[in-house]
Amino acid sequence: MVVLRRAILAASVVMLGGCQHSMNAKGLPSGDAAYAMFPEPDLTRQATSYEIGPLDVLSITVFQEPDLSFSGTGNQLQVDAAGNISYPLLGTVRAAGKTALELSNEIAAALGRKYLVDPQVSVTVAASISQRVTVEGDVNKPGTYEINGTSTLLEALAQAESPTEVAKLDQIVIFRRVDGKRMGGVFNLNDIREGKAADPEIKGGDVIVVGFSAVKGAFRDLFKAAPFFNVFRYF
Repeated sequence: MVVLRRAILAASVVMLGGCQHSMNAKGLPSGDAAYAMFPEPDLTRQATSYEIGPLDVLSITVFQEPDLSFSGTGNQLQVDAAGNISYPLLGTVRAAGKTALELSNEIAAALGRKYLVDPQVSVTVAASISQRVTVEGDVNKPGTYEINGTSTLLEALAQAESPTEVAKLDQIVIFRRVDGKRMGGVFNLNDIREGKAADPEIKGGDVIVVGFSAVKGAFRDLFKAAPFFNVFRYF
């Protein structure tokens, strides 16, 4: 009975001051202002705009030049922690910060200057290991997850096995560092799921924080402590 009384008291306190106990996202932009900073993905440019990062795995093919080609499992090139690859004839080549197209053009130009006539070079990102997103707060499996180039909020939350039953779905915050400054925006997951709002783009390095509903949490704890509470009793 002591546990039951404590649970009821906790629920009452939370219902009286639920807003004070919920995640406070005041001061962060929401709605159109948030989408101005975190737009939905542009699928027409997504594949070509991804910038290679440290530890990414690259597949490089030079037409009719097997000794200069690195593709297939176990035969690909990994970008080192400094953002470089070691390539035959060319030595150290900077890869990080460039798109696959930019890197392929650079390798082709370097090979063409000294070694080959009109080389045809293709570069693809086989694994974007450098691109990780952190999901915190009221999700079933918080942690850091790998994303393939760019992703969306729904996809990132799915990797964290979705928000919990006590999550505050209109208080989903995305944090991102741009030009050394941290910025954030608040999103409503219910609206996104129902198609009323766009699914914002998530990039490597983003941090997603899912809010907690104190009222829902109190009732969850209440029924865990006293599952018989909804049964009428005579006194």
